[in-house]
Amino acid sequence: MKKILLIEDNAEIRENTAEILTLANYQVVEAENGRIGVDLARKEQPDLIICDIMMPQLDGYGVLHLLSKDAATAGIPFIFLTAKSEKEDFRKGMNLGADDYLTKPFDDVELLDAIEIRLKKNEILKAEFNKNAAGLEEFIEEAKGYEELEKLISSDRRLTVLKKKQYLFMEGNRPNSLYFLNKGRVKAFKSNEEGREYITHLYKEGDFIGYLDLLEESHYRESAMAQEEAEVYVIPKEDFFSLLHRNRDVAAKFIKILSDNLADREERLLKLAYNSVRKRVAEALLLVEKQYQREEGGTKQIAISREDLASIVGASKETVIRTLADFKDEKLIDSQGSRITILNQDKLQRMRN
Repeated sequence: MKKILLIEDNAEIRENTAEILTLANYQVVEAENGRIGVDLARKEQPDLIICDIMMPQLDGYGVLHLLSKDAATAGIPFIFLTAKSEKEDFRKGMNLGADDYLTKPFDDVELLDAIEIRLKKNEILKAEFNKNAAGLEEFIEEAKGYEELEKLISSDRRLTVLKKKQYLFMEGNRPNSLYFLNKGRVKAFKSNEEGREYITHLYKEGDFIGYLDLLEESHYRESAMAQEEAEVYVIPKEDFFSLLHRNRDVAAKFIKILSDNLADREERLLKLAYNSVRKRVAEALLLVEKQYQREEGGTKQIAISREDLASIVGASKETVIRTLADFKDEKLIDSQGSRITILNQDKLQRMRN
C-alpha cells in the first residue's frame, strides 16, 4: 500500500481529500501545517506528498525547499494544491522542483489520476539501470515522457566505434558530450612534462566517461584512449544538462547512475597516492582484476601491459616488473606475457604498506 503525506491547513479540505485517498486504498498521513509536514516527511518517508501552498508558519514553497535540500526526501514526488491559478505561482513551484499542480476545487478523478501518473513515473525512474546502450536509451526515452523534457532532449545520440589506441578526448580540450562505454575498455590518463603517463582510471563496459569536466564546464584534465576496439555512446552536452536540471526525479536517478563508480575511484586514488610501491602494485592488480577480469579454465586472469600497469602504480616499468617477479616468487601471482593470474587475492588485499 502506497503512503501519501497530505499537508493542508484547512481541516475540511484535508478530511475530504484524506477520505478520497483512503477509499482509493492509499495509506494517508495528515499534517495541519508546513512545519509538521516537514517533520512527518522525514519520519514517515511517504511515496508521495500532496501539499497546500498558502499555509501559516511555513507555506508550501518552504516545505518543498526544505525537503529538496534533504537527500532522504529530495526524490519524493511532490504535488501542490492551490486556490490560485496565476502563472507566476506555477512557475515558482516548478522552479523549486514541484512535479504537478492541482487547482482547488478539484474532483476525485483529477486527484487520483495525478497521483497515479506521478507514482508510475517515479517507479519507472527507480527501476534498476541496465548498464548498456539499450538501457541508457530506455532511460532517456522514459525521461522524455516528462513534459519539461519532452521537447528539450534531442535525437542526436549515436554509437561510435574507437580503434585500439584511438583517443576519445585529449587533456586540455573542451568537453561537448557525455560518453557511455557500451563495449570494450578505455583508460584515462594524465601526462607530465616529460610525456610520462599516469593512469587515473580504467573504464569498463557500463561506465560513463568525462562527466565531471562537463559539469564544471572546464577543459579536460586528463585524456581518454581505447585499450582495445571500443563502442561508445555519445550524448550531446545539451541533453546532459537537461537530464540534470529540468526534472528532479530524472536528475536524482541520473546522478545516482553517474556517481556509481565515483566513490571507488576517489578511494583508489588516495590509496595509490600514499601507499608503498609494493602495496600500490597489489592495489593496481586488484583494480585491474575488478574491472577487466576474464575467466580462463576456472581461474581469474587479467591482461594488461607492463607499461599500463606502471602508469596505474605511478612507478617506473622496471620497478613494477621487479615487484611482479617478487609476487611470483611468493606465489601471489603467476604470469605469462601480458597475462597475470592472481593466485592469492587475500594476501594481496592484506599487503602491508
